[in-house]
Amino acid sequence: MRVNFTTATATLALLAAAALPTADALASAGGASAPSSATAATPTVHATGIATWFGPGFYGKKTACGQMLTPGVVGVANRRLPCGTLVKVTYNGHALTIPVLDRGPYSHIGADWDLTAGAASALGITETVRVHAQVVGRTANVPTLGAPAISPAAVLAGGSLAG
Repeated sequence: MRVNFTTATATLALLAAAALPTADALASAGGASAPSSATAATPTVHATGIATWFGPGFYGKKTACGQMLTPGVVGVANRRLPCGTLVKVTYNGHALTIPVLDRGPYSHIGADWDLTAGAASALGITETVRVHAQVVGRTANVPTLGAPAISPAAVLAGGSLAG
């Protein structure tokens, strides 16, 4: 499955806007939010783990954290981390800081992470792989977390543009 790279890039811009940190903080955190120390209540995650990805069968449904899943949503599911936890995922030279949006994975192969199709596409992942993951902070868990950004032109057009 392929997701438009522009959509994934726009989604990263939304993650930055959701947390509203300074530009310097965004640059140092890969675009999502200023890193903060993980609280004592945040479970420890292994430095590497198996990642799967999900999407098409779940589009139009809400995640466990309250977001509507669409092809452009960029996030990750994890069984133990709280909603809004920011995780830096690295794979094959690509790195992306993404929020926990859902519970899972529920595969029978022992996967640790379940990436949305938008996150998998941005990282160049098309199958089950081993990734590096690190908790880097937290952001507010809001219904639009991980959703693609609406372009300024779309806002001026009332929220959508044909094209």
